[in-house]
Amino acid sequence: MALQFHRVAVVGKYQDPASGPMADSTREIIADIAEFLGAQGCEVVLAERTAEATGLEQFAALDVPAIGSDCDLAVVVGGDGTMLGIGRQLARYGTPLIGINKGRLGFITDIPLDDYREPLARMLAGGYEEDHRSLMHGKVFRAGECVFEAYAMNDVVVNRGAAASMVELRVEVDGHFVANHRADGIIVATPTGSTAYALSAGGPLLHPLVPAWALVPIAPHTLSNRPIVLADPVEIAIEIVSGKDASASFDMQSLTSLQHGDRIIVRRSDFRVRFLHPTGWSYFDTLREKLHWNEGGV
Repeated sequence: MALQFHRVAVVGKYQDPASGPMADSTREIIADIAEFLGAQGCEVVLAERTAEATGLEQFAALDVPAIGSDCDLAVVVGGDGTMLGIGRQLARYGTPLIGINKGRLGFITDIPLDDYREPLARMLAGGYEEDHRSLMHGKVFRAGECVFEAYAMNDVVVNRGAAASMVELRVEVDGHFVANHRADGIIVATPTGSTAYALSAGGPLLHPLVPAWALVPIAPHTLSNRPIVLADPVEIAIEIVSGKDASASFDMQSLTSLQHGDRIIVRRSDFRVRFLHPTGWSYFDTLREKLHWNEGGV
Protein backbone atom coordinates (compact mmCIF):
# COMPACT_ATOMS: atom_id res chain seq x y z
CA MET A 1 0.00 0.00 0.00
CA ALA A 2 1.17 3.54 -0.75
CA LEU A 3 2.30 5.85 2.01
CA GLN A 4 -0.68 7.87 3.27
CA PHE A 5 1.23 10.44 5.34
CA HIS A 6 4.20 12.37 4.03
CA ARG A 7 5.14 15.00 6.63
CA VAL A 8 4.96 13.64 10.15
CA ALA A 9 5.59 15.41 13.46
CA VAL A 10 6.89 13.50 16.47
CA VAL A 11 5.68 14.83 19.80
CA GLY A 12 7.37 13.35 22.86
CA LYS A 13 6.77 13.51 26.56
CA TYR A 14 9.16 16.23 27.61
CA GLN A 15 10.39 17.87 30.75
CA ASP A 16 12.89 20.66 31.10
CA PRO A 17 16.09 19.90 29.20
CA ALA A 18 18.11 17.65 31.44
CA SER A 19 20.89 15.12 31.49
CA GLY A 20 21.21 11.69 32.98
CA PRO A 21 19.83 8.21 32.25
CA MET A 22 16.17 9.29 31.99
CA ALA A 23 16.93 12.09 29.56
CA ASP A 24 19.19 9.78 27.52
CA SER A 25 16.45 7.14 27.38
CA THR A 26 13.84 9.64 26.16
CA ARG A 27 16.24 11.02 23.57
CA GLU A 28 16.98 7.52 22.27
CA ILE A 29 13.29 6.61 22.04
CA ILE A 30 12.35 9.78 20.15
CA ALA A 31 15.34 9.43 17.82
CA ASP A 32 14.53 5.77 17.13
CA ILE A 33 10.90 6.51 16.24
CA ALA A 34 11.83 9.53 14.12
CA GLU A 35 14.44 7.52 12.21
CA PHE A 36 11.95 4.69 11.68
CA LEU A 37 9.44 7.15 10.21
CA GLY A 38 12.14 8.51 7.94
CA ALA A 39 12.99 5.00 6.75
CA GLN A 40 9.32 4.55 5.77
CA GLY A 41 9.62 7.54 3.45
CA CYS A 42 8.18 10.25 5.71
CA GLU A 43 9.61 13.73 6.11
CA VAL A 44 10.03 13.95 9.89
CA VAL A 45 9.91 17.01 12.12
CA LEU A 46 9.90 17.32 15.90
CA ALA A 47 7.61 19.42 18.02
CA GLU A 48 9.61 22.44 19.12
CA ARG A 49 9.58 21.65 22.84
CA THR A 50 10.39 18.00 22.16
CA ALA A 51 13.42 19.08 20.14
CA GLU A 52 14.54 21.44 22.91
CA ALA A 53 14.15 18.80 25.62
CA THR A 54 15.92 16.02 23.72
CA GLY A 55 18.60 18.08 22.00
CA LEU A 56 18.01 16.25 18.71
CA GLU A 57 19.23 18.68 16.06
CA GLN A 58 19.10 16.46 12.97
CA PHE A 59 15.36 17.07 12.56
CA ALA A 60 13.57 20.33 11.85
CA ALA A 61 11.58 21.71 14.80
CA LEU A 62 8.11 23.24 14.47
CA ASP A 63 5.78 24.92 16.93
CA VAL A 64 2.22 23.64 17.32
CA PRO A 65 0.56 26.02 14.81
CA ALA A 66 3.15 25.06 12.19
CA ILE A 67 2.57 21.36 12.86
CA GLY A 68 -1.16 21.91 12.49
CA SER A 69 -0.84 23.71 9.18
CA ASP A 70 2.09 21.84 7.62
CA CYS A 71 1.98 18.22 8.83
CA ASP A 72 -0.24 15.31 7.74
CA LEU A 73 0.09 13.45 11.02
CA ALA A 74 1.42 13.70 14.57
CA VAL A 75 2.90 10.66 16.31
CA VAL A 76 2.63 11.20 20.05
CA VAL A 77 5.08 9.35 22.29
CA GLY A 78 4.14 9.33 25.96
CA GLY A 79 1.15 8.62 28.15
CA ASP A 80 -2.43 9.81 28.17
CA GLY A 81 -1.39 13.17 29.65
CA THR A 82 0.94 13.85 26.72
CA MET A 83 -1.85 12.97 24.28
CA LEU A 84 -4.36 15.18 26.10
CA GLY A 85 -2.02 18.15 25.96
CA ILE A 86 -1.20 17.98 22.26
CA GLY A 87 -4.70 16.79 21.32
CA ARG A 88 -6.27 19.98 22.69
CA GLN A 89 -3.78 22.13 20.82
CA LEU A 90 -4.06 20.38 17.45
CA ALA A 91 -7.84 19.88 17.48
CA ARG A 92 -8.46 23.21 15.73
CA TYR A 93 -6.28 22.07 12.81
CA GLY A 94 -7.85 18.63 12.39
CA THR A 95 -4.43 16.95 12.54
CA PRO A 96 -4.76 13.17 13.10
CA LEU A 97 -2.88 11.66 16.05
CA ILE A 98 -1.29 8.25 16.59
CA GLY A 99 -0.32 7.38 20.16
CA ILE A 100 2.69 5.27 21.20
CA ASN A 101 2.39 4.45 24.88
CA LYS A 102 5.39 5.41 26.99
CA GLY A 103 3.21 5.98 30.06
CA ARG A 104 1.45 3.61 32.41
CA LEU A 105 -2.23 3.18 31.60
CA GLY A 106 -2.51 4.26 27.97
CA PHE A 107 -6.26 4.52 27.35
CA ILE A 108 -5.66 6.83 24.38
CA THR A 109 -2.08 5.90 23.43
CA ASP A 110 -2.66 2.38 22.24
CA ILE A 111 0.50 1.24 20.41
CA PRO A 112 2.98 -0.38 22.85
CA LEU A 113 6.43 1.20 22.79
CA ASP A 114 8.19 -2.17 22.77
CA ASP A 115 6.34 -3.30 19.63
CA TYR A 116 5.52 -0.18 17.64
CA ARG A 117 7.22 -0.80 14.29
CA GLU A 118 4.84 -3.23 12.59
CA PRO A 119 1.55 -1.53 13.59
CA LEU A 120 2.94 1.93 12.84
CA ALA A 121 4.17 0.87 9.39
CA ARG A 122 0.73 -0.56 8.56
CA MET A 123 -0.98 2.63 9.73
CA LEU A 124 1.30 4.82 7.63
CA ALA A 125 0.17 2.76 4.63
CA GLY A 126 -3.52 3.27 5.43
CA GLY A 127 -4.22 0.39 7.81
CA TYR A 128 -6.00 2.38 10.49
CA GLU A 129 -9.39 3.24 11.95
CA GLU A 130 -10.35 6.83 12.71
CA ASP A 131 -11.94 7.90 15.98
CA HIS A 132 -13.17 11.45 16.69
CA ARG A 133 -13.36 12.66 20.30
CA SER A 134 -15.34 15.59 21.66
CA LEU A 135 -13.71 18.59 23.31
CA MET A 136 -15.10 20.90 25.99
CA HIS A 137 -14.60 24.65 26.20
CA GLY A 138 -14.80 26.06 29.71
CA LYS A 139 -14.87 29.67 30.88
CA VAL A 140 -14.77 31.18 34.37
CA PHE A 141 -16.85 34.34 34.85
CA ARG A 142 -16.36 36.75 37.76
CA ALA A 143 -18.78 39.65 38.10
CA GLY A 144 -19.87 39.04 34.52
CA GLU A 145 -16.36 39.11 33.06
CA CYS A 146 -14.48 36.10 31.69
CA VAL A 147 -11.30 35.77 33.76
CA PHE A 148 -10.09 32.35 32.55
CA GLU A 149 -10.82 29.90 29.75
CA ALA A 150 -9.41 26.59 28.58
CA TYR A 151 -10.23 23.46 26.62
CA ALA A 152 -10.57 19.96 28.04
CA MET A 153 -10.65 16.56 26.35
CA ASN A 154 -11.15 14.58 29.57
CA ASP A 155 -12.90 16.72 32.14
CA VAL A 156 -13.55 20.01 33.85
CA VAL A 157 -13.33 19.57 37.63
CA VAL A 158 -14.42 22.02 40.32
CA ASN A 159 -12.77 21.09 43.63
CA ARG A 160 -12.79 22.27 47.20
CA GLY A 161 -9.56 23.59 48.70
CA ALA A 162 -7.07 21.08 50.11
CA ALA A 163 -7.59 22.24 53.70
CA ALA A 164 -11.23 23.28 53.34
CA SER A 165 -14.48 21.49 54.04
CA MET A 166 -17.08 20.82 51.36
CA VAL A 167 -18.09 23.37 48.77
CA GLU A 168 -21.66 24.23 47.82
CA LEU A 169 -22.16 24.38 44.07
CA ARG A 170 -25.26 25.57 42.22
CA VAL A 171 -25.65 23.59 39.00
CA GLU A 172 -27.74 24.66 36.01
CA VAL A 173 -28.21 22.95 32.64
CA ASP A 174 -29.29 25.16 29.74
CA GLY A 175 -30.49 27.73 32.27
CA HIS A 176 -32.58 25.21 34.22
CA PHE A 177 -31.75 24.84 37.91
CA VAL A 178 -30.66 21.27 38.73
CA ALA A 179 -29.56 21.35 42.37
CA ASN A 180 -27.24 22.85 44.95
CA HIS A 181 -24.62 20.18 45.52
CA ARG A 182 -22.70 20.06 48.80
CA ALA A 183 -19.69 17.91 48.02
CA ASP A 184 -15.92 17.84 47.66
CA GLY A 185 -16.48 18.97 44.10
CA ILE A 186 -18.04 18.04 40.79
CA ILE A 187 -16.75 16.63 37.49
CA VAL A 188 -18.00 17.31 33.99
CA ALA A 189 -16.56 14.46 31.90
CA THR A 190 -16.53 13.67 28.20
CA PRO A 191 -16.73 10.05 27.02
CA THR A 192 -12.91 10.11 26.84
CA GLY A 193 -12.77 11.37 30.44
CA SER A 194 -15.32 8.84 31.68
CA THR A 195 -12.46 6.37 32.24
CA ALA A 196 -10.45 8.93 34.23
CA TYR A 197 -11.27 10.83 37.46
CA ALA A 198 -15.02 10.49 36.87
CA LEU A 199 -14.75 6.70 36.97
CA SER A 200 -13.05 6.74 40.36
CA ALA A 201 -15.84 9.03 41.63
CA GLY A 202 -18.51 6.52 40.62
CA GLY A 203 -19.39 7.89 37.20
CA PRO A 204 -20.57 5.79 34.25
CA LEU A 205 -18.50 4.62 31.31
CA LEU A 206 -19.52 6.46 28.12
CA HIS A 207 -18.72 5.00 24.72
CA PRO A 208 -16.78 7.54 22.59
CA LEU A 209 -19.55 7.59 19.96
CA VAL A 210 -22.16 8.71 22.49
CA PRO A 211 -22.70 12.51 22.23
CA ALA A 212 -22.94 12.95 25.99
CA TRP A 213 -21.28 14.19 29.13
CA ALA A 214 -21.32 12.81 32.64
CA LEU A 215 -21.96 15.19 35.54
CA VAL A 216 -20.42 13.44 38.55
CA PRO A 217 -20.41 14.78 42.14
CA ILE A 218 -17.29 14.05 44.20
CA ALA A 219 -18.09 12.61 47.64
CA PRO A 220 -21.53 14.30 47.89
CA HIS A 221 -23.00 15.08 51.31
CA THR A 222 -26.36 13.67 50.17
CA LEU A 223 -26.11 10.12 48.84
CA SER A 224 -29.05 10.68 46.49
CA ASN A 225 -26.89 13.16 44.53
CA ARG A 226 -25.98 10.72 41.79
CA PRO A 227 -24.11 11.05 38.50
CA ILE A 228 -26.26 12.13 35.57
CA VAL A 229 -25.67 11.72 31.83
CA LEU A 230 -26.45 14.79 29.71
CA ALA A 231 -26.62 15.37 25.96
CA ASP A 232 -23.43 17.22 25.04
CA PRO A 233 -24.99 20.19 23.18
CA VAL A 234 -26.18 21.53 26.55
CA GLU A 235 -24.54 24.36 28.48
CA ILE A 236 -23.57 23.53 32.05
CA ALA A 237 -23.16 26.32 34.61
CA ILE A 238 -21.58 25.73 38.02
CA GLU A 239 -21.62 28.57 40.56
CA ILE A 240 -19.57 28.73 43.75
CA VAL A 241 -22.12 29.32 46.52
CA SER A 242 -19.87 28.66 49.51
CA GLY A 243 -16.55 27.07 50.40
CA LYS A 244 -12.94 28.24 50.65
CA ASP A 245 -10.06 27.96 48.20
CA ALA A 246 -12.05 26.22 45.46
CA SER A 247 -10.43 25.72 42.07
CA ALA A 248 -11.30 24.61 38.55
CA SER A 249 -9.03 22.33 36.55
CA PHE A 250 -9.14 21.40 32.88
CA ASP A 251 -7.74 17.92 32.17
CA MET A 252 -5.75 18.41 35.38
CA GLN A 253 -3.33 20.44 33.27
CA SER A 254 -4.76 23.97 33.48
CA LEU A 255 -5.83 25.30 36.87
CA THR A 256 -7.44 28.48 38.16
CA SER A 257 -8.56 29.55 41.63
CA LEU A 258 -12.21 30.40 42.25
CA GLN A 259 -14.06 32.89 44.44
CA HIS A 260 -17.60 33.01 45.83
CA GLY A 261 -20.00 33.90 43.05
CA ASP A 262 -17.75 32.70 40.23
CA ARG A 263 -19.56 30.83 37.45
CA ILE A 264 -17.93 28.11 35.39
CA ILE A 265 -19.62 27.70 32.01
CA VAL A 266 -18.91 24.51 30.05
CA ARG A 267 -19.95 24.04 26.43
CA ARG A 268 -19.04 21.62 23.67
CA SER A 269 -16.28 22.97 21.45
CA ASP A 270 -16.66 23.12 17.69
CA PHE A 271 -13.29 21.32 17.48
CA ARG A 272 -12.85 17.56 17.72
CA VAL A 273 -9.73 15.48 18.32
CA ARG A 274 -8.84 12.94 15.61
CA PHE A 275 -7.32 9.68 16.83
CA LEU A 276 -6.04 6.96 14.52
CA HIS A 277 -5.96 3.36 15.78
CA PRO A 278 -4.57 0.18 14.21
CA THR A 279 -7.07 -1.74 12.07
CA GLY A 280 -9.13 -4.01 14.32
CA TRP A 281 -8.92 -1.69 17.33
CA SER A 282 -11.86 -2.00 19.71
CA TYR A 283 -12.90 0.28 22.55
CA PHE A 284 -14.06 -2.79 24.44
CA ASP A 285 -10.67 -4.48 24.07
CA THR A 286 -9.16 -1.34 25.61
CA LEU A 287 -11.59 -1.41 28.54
CA ARG A 288 -11.03 -5.10 29.13
CA GLU A 289 -7.24 -4.73 29.10
CA LYS A 290 -6.89 -1.50 31.08
CA LEU A 291 -9.58 -2.25 33.68
CA HIS A 292 -8.50 -5.90 34.02
CA TRP A 293 -11.89 -7.38 33.25
CA ASN A 294 -12.16 -11.17 33.03
CA GLU A 295 -8.91 -11.72 34.89
CA GLY A 296 -8.84 -15.31 35.98
CA GLY A 297 -11.71 -16.13 33.62
CA VAL A 298 -11.76 -18.44 30.66
